[in-house]
Amino acid sequence: MNASSSNTKADLRAVLTPIQWAEKACEALMFKYEPESLPPGRFHYHQGVFLSGMEKCWQQTNNHRYYEYIKRWVDSQVLEDGSFKKHNPDELDDIQPGVLLFNLYEQTKDEKYKKALYNLVPLFKTWKTNPSGGFWHKEHYPNQMWLDSLYMAGPIAVQFGKTFGDSEYFDRMTHQALLMEKHTKDPVTGLLYHGWDETKSASWADPVTGLASQFWGRAIGWYPVALLEMFEHMPEDHKDKAALITIVQDLLIALTAYQHSATGLWYQVVDKGDLADNWLENSCTSLYVHAIAKAVRLGHLDARYLQYAWKGYQGVIDTLKFDENGNVIIGQICIGTGIGDYAHYIARPTSENDLHGAGAFILMCVEMNLAQSVQ
Repeated sequence: MNASSSNTKADLRAVLTPIQWAEKACEALMFKYEPESLPPGRFHYHQGVFLSGMEKCWQQTNNHRYYEYIKRWVDSQVLEDGSFKKHNPDELDDIQPGVLLFNLYEQTKDEKYKKALYNLVPLFKTWKTNPSGGFWHKEHYPNQMWLDSLYMAGPIAVQFGKTFGDSEYFDRMTHQALLMEKHTKDPVTGLLYHGWDETKSASWADPVTGLASQFWGRAIGWYPVALLEMFEHMPEDHKDKAALITIVQDLLIALTAYQHSATGLWYQVVDKGDLADNWLENSCTSLYVHAIAKAVRLGHLDARYLQYAWKGYQGVIDTLKFDENGNVIIGQICIGTGIGDYAHYIARPTSENDLHGAGAFILMCVEMNLAQSVQ
């Protein structure tokens, strides 16, 4: 990058608002991909997270180009009968993008979007579970519960329950959330391990507890982001809501102890910042910032916790670069990752403008835009 580009970046960092950064990220991905060509070429959460962020950006800016982009991608995947061109119905990762269908149905009243939701969400009623009723993350990962799963399943199911009057989904998803926290929470750090296998048969599972061995950054991020989305659609008086609010509060407060003091970012393996090969990661930071700020906005955290959110937000902004076309580059994003040991997470490659990393960034920015009004 030349000096002029560096100066431009510094100038933008000083003047752009959070929602303008969200728009910069949307525009960068729109410049790179026509919606029909968004990877990985099937109905999948990489596109779903990115477009969920774009949808929230559209709601704040009323930029109709964002709505049209989302609609074009969904229409490239969903057929008139509500079926899908390419999608794995036994993987929770391929259920998550269904959250985009609610707004499209509301805006257009096109029955194909409703049919698609009815092709997705009722799958949860027969989803394979471990002995305690916890969802398998994927068909080929029997009995494995991953923190990631709650983001893939919880928000869409709870919104479906509210939209179509099926309260069974509230109980089904709060059970998932409570089960995850019960079995993955570490009493010393307050953090959540990446996964749990009740049968202890997974290669990564502790032979006594069935737990994964590490606190992986992005997995921990999905969990409170999912719960905060669920809270927006659950009945206020639901029997499990108070307990889940306490869980979100405890987790987000615990995370503040692990924020890197110099940069405001969080580490790839959250609790091991003292190890030389550990590294600071943008997608988990973005998710934590989003969750802290949203928890404050919804009244679940005291406003003093916004200091951690603003510090993390600025830390991510400080890492941004621009390409030769002036499009923003979001780096330090861990690629998709399974469960493993410390070395596994540390060795994972990073990417730039990866869809789910960009989605996390946009989610952060749209929430911090709202946080500007919180005193």
